[in-house]
Amino acid sequence: MALETQGKLHEIFDPQQVTERFKKREFVVEIDDNGYLQHVKFQLNQDKCSLVDAYQIGDQIKVSFNLTGRQFTRKTGELDYITNVVAWRLERVGAGAGASASAAPMPTEPPAFNIGSADGADDSLPF
Repeated sequence: MALETQGKLHEIFDPQQVTERFKKREFVVEIDDNGYLQHVKFQLNQDKCSLVDAYQIGDQIKVSFNLTGRQFTRKTGELDYITNVVAWRLERVGAGAGASASAAPMPTEPPAFNIGSADGADDSLPF
């Protein structure tokens, strides 16, 4: 499930070697959700851990990510679930962003649609 969001880079954590074969690095993005600030923790895995090195706290970034989840059984026998927000691409947005068209912000309103002439002389429809 591939998703995207953008916001301000809020915090970057050090890489963690979880097992001999698995490494992760977490970072937090502050996202403005219609006036409500959300602090979302993302995870980078394996060779993607260095992606966040190119950014600094306060940078506006776009994050492409997947939601992953699995169930597990606790030592008590209780069934539980884990959800991870796994980032796989980061892009700078706003001032200082590259010429990438995918980094441009989405318009907030669709363009106006006018089916008649400006003076209203031809009010007939084409059907």
